Amino acid sequence: MQLISFARGAPSLDIIDVEGLKAASARAFEADPAGITAYGTSVGYLPLRSWIAAKHGVEAEQVIVTNGSMQADALLFAQLVKPGDVVVVEKPTYDRTLLNLRNLGAEVHQVTVQEDGLDVEELKQLLEGGLRPTLAHVIPNFQNPAGVTLSADKRRALLALATQYGFTIFEDDPYADIRFRGEKLPTMLSQDTAGVVVHASSFTKTIAPGLRVGYLVGPQATISSIAKRATNLYISPSMVAEAITHQFCVTGDIDRSIAKVSATLGERARLLAEGLRKHIPDATFVEPDGGYFLWVELPEDVDTTELETVAARDFGVAVVKGSDFLLDGGRHSVRLAYSAVLTDQVDEGVQRLAAAIEAVRKS
Repeated sequence: MQLISFARGAPSLDIIDVEGLKAASARAFEADPAGITAYGTSVGYLPLRSWIAAKHGVEAEQVIVTNGSMQADALLFAQLVKPGDVVVVEKPTYDRTLLNLRNLGAEVHQVTVQEDGLDVEELKQLLEGGLRPTLAHVIPNFQNPAGVTLSADKRRALLALATQYGFTIFEDDPYADIRFRGEKLPTMLSQDTAGVVVHASSFTKTIAPGLRVGYLVGPQATISSIAKRATNLYISPSMVAEAITHQFCVTGDIDRSIAKVSATLGERARLLAEGLRKHIPDATFVEPDGGYFLWVELPEDVDTTELETVAARDFGVAVVKGSDFLLDGGRHSVRLAYSAVLTDQVDEGVQRLAAAIEAVRKS
């Protein structure tokens, strides 16, 4: 039995523009052989840095291009978070964010995620009660793992709280361009007048994970300090990967790639929601408007720690248990990533999951 995996947030090969990347690679070596084979500097490949700055309407000095957005995250955390510092994250949130912050010795507080994103009123009450975070990590669009989007009103309210209480908002935003429905919302970065936002994104979800190209945008002083830290860590990121990415972007290939990825994943998300309603009718979930993930709450008689093992071992379907994304709880939740599951396998995958749930209930 071939495994159907809803476990990992990675795109399937059929939605990666391999031919476009080959052509972009050739153009990169033809246009700048000396630049892309040299060390470069820690801020990244300068033409790509400028392209990213233009996209976000900022100065190039406010941008650092890194080896993937996870490295961008790690550099920012290392710059801003000291042992014992209070950091607010979403509940649930990306599992590696939790791991990285706890490894740094941060005091992590999770704030509930609702259908329209982080519960800003809950955060406000914590702040009024004396909580003083250094940083608030938020995934505003199609959140990983919950799949929900932070509303426009909540973005403004969160900015106001950050300004009032003096903490940095880390706007971790790799999924923003993968939208199936609705209007694109402005970033918190674009509305920041007090220098309280650092924005991160990557080309992993829109072009290909193997490029390992991500970036940070923020106040120039913060980015400059991170660049010095990066110089000591790796001298420079991959000039080859960043030059290929630059060529892919400046020719408009990225727009075509985004359109294809969004259309394909929109269909998979629709089929996944349809399959859940049909085969697991007692599951509850918010159908995402974009991104890679759907979060499912199952009845209390389904232990998802057991389900994760049984589903993969006995039924050939992989999922991730909800407790991975929480400091506590999540025993009846799973995250389903539909990005790597081929369209004609989605319903079969849900049927297998339904069978695994029944097996767990009977055990």
